[in-house]
Amino acid sequence: MTRSPADDILLVHSSDLHVDDHPAEPSYGDDGATGLRVVLEAAKAHDAHFVLLVGDIFDNNRQSKAILTRTADMLNNAGRHVVILPGNHDPITPDSAYIRGGLGDIPHVHIIGVTHDLAVHFADHDLEFWGHAHTDYGNMVPLRTPRPRSSRWQIALAHGHYEPPGAIPLRPSWLISDDEIDATCADYLALGHWNRWEKVGSGAVPAYYSGSPDLAKTVNLVRLTGNGTVHVDRVPVSW
Repeated sequence: MTRSPADDILLVHSSDLHVDDHPAEPSYGDDGATGLRVVLEAAKAHDAHFVLLVGDIFDNNRQSKAILTRTADMLNNAGRHVVILPGNHDPITPDSAYIRGGLGDIPHVHIIGVTHDLAVHFADHDLEFWGHAHTDYGNMVPLRTPRPRSSRWQIALAHGHYEPPGAIPLRPSWLISDDEIDATCADYLALGHWNRWEKVGSGAVPAYYSGSPDLAKTVNLVRLTGNGTVHVDRVPVSW
């Protein structure tokens, strides 16, 4: 059913969940998948239409069948669309956890680089998500070649490291600049790679890191309103 233009669209944005059946950090949760669980629970609590998971959903691609099955079960029961952008920890390599786990076979799970090359379009919401998935462990430009707008709402996703103008990069890989953010002309830029929450950029495009749920203890709740405005709130997760 096509939604009315007056209807709000709710997105829950998170990243850096680091699902792992042998978690290196106790904060990731005893079962290795606590981050994913609390994000999906937050999306359910706020009745979000979409969940955006922007990179490093898995800590690495060397995951057991058990944790991949647990992840698939959680996503299968999410009850809403989930859009995933693989990051530098879980790139789309031949042994990708996404491919081995069959996550792209779940109808409402959309994985850029697996189920879609670059963009996922939802005609009933007049909404498009786009981003460049990490496909190996080497350097890449997360916001290269901005995608022309083809829908009322356009959300960009990028997993990389923001550097403000004039800064000397401390992390010389996967860099994101103000000019690259502005060139997207997106209604919202969902960022991943930082464990802390942060608003970045010049302000021309709403660009936010969600932070990891274990450290930020929040997710970003993004409301695309019927009157064309975008509201971003940090909402707590029940860890």
